[in-house]
Amino acid sequence: MRAIAGTDQLSVVTIPDPEPGPGEVVIDVAAAGVNRADLLQRQGNYPPPPGAVDTLGLEVSGRISALGHRVTGWSVGDEVCALLTGGGYAEKVAVPAVQLLPKPPTVDLVSAAALPEVACTVASNLFDAAHLQGGELLLIHGGSSGIGTHAIQVAHALDVRVAVTARTRAKLDFCRDLGADILIDYTTDDFVDVIRGSGGADVVLDIMGAKYLERNVKALNTGGRLVIIGMQGGVKAELSIGALMTKRASVLGTTLRSRPVTGAGSKADVVATTRRITWPLIDTGRVAPIVDSTFPLADAEAAHARLDSGDAIGKVLLTID
Repeated sequence: MRAIAGTDQLSVVTIPDPEPGPGEVVIDVAAAGVNRADLLQRQGNYPPPPGAVDTLGLEVSGRISALGHRVTGWSVGDEVCALLTGGGYAEKVAVPAVQLLPKPPTVDLVSAAALPEVACTVASNLFDAAHLQGGELLLIHGGSSGIGTHAIQVAHALDVRVAVTARTRAKLDFCRDLGADILIDYTTDDFVDVIRGSGGADVVLDIMGAKYLERNVKALNTGGRLVIIGMQGGVKAELSIGALMTKRASVLGTTLRSRPVTGAGSKADVVATTRRITWPLIDTGRVAPIVDSTFPLADAEAAHARLDSGDAIGKVLLTID
């Protein structure tokens, strides 16, 4: 089986075909999503959790080719997409069945690979963690990213007001077309002033971490919730506890990859929330995967360069031929 080695110099290697363990299925991979975590892993800055494979790739789409013991509700030949702990840059991958999602009928099999990571990230953070409600104001940093483009659509479909930050007019226009109400060019505008002028954010979905921490709290409304899902702007910052207390606000930090397969707060729980909240929106066409570009598996280096450039709008995918 061909796969991409998880080293700084990416290369196609041959590894044994996976076998499904109890509760697992094997997927013949059609496409794999490229995520910033993959870039960090190859740089040695985001090692896989204990017991996970070294092969890159946190999400795939494809067809089930084998079932392990105790798997129910799925059949060989089913078209699916899946959330992974690793191993997606490959022709085949074994995954716990509780991390599977059915391919939506409105989405082609390759494009379905753009869904698991963003959909599970958005559903778990905006709804399980932040309890976002219709009528509230959501600020999304990096609105044109894979997570951002998905979050805009989901929030808009659920009658949430959406503000986004991005660095070019083309990206902001794309976000507007997806349903964003407030467009902020972070190279020229102060997002705190803009959001305060709109009444304050009830929820902030943040990928920057330390760099934006103080300003994000300033942008929050009374009772606001800041959810940090990335650290592109650093890992350490000072925060006024008084500012939080005055606003009765909260700061939450979450990850997805390191969650256990089952149990409270597990990947199984996240996938179940995603299927309940997001899949009906996809099935009816109100939410769709946004694919920036696709590359064959052998061109994984180019796919990484595209994501790392910051120019992509939506997801970058690898196709397995």
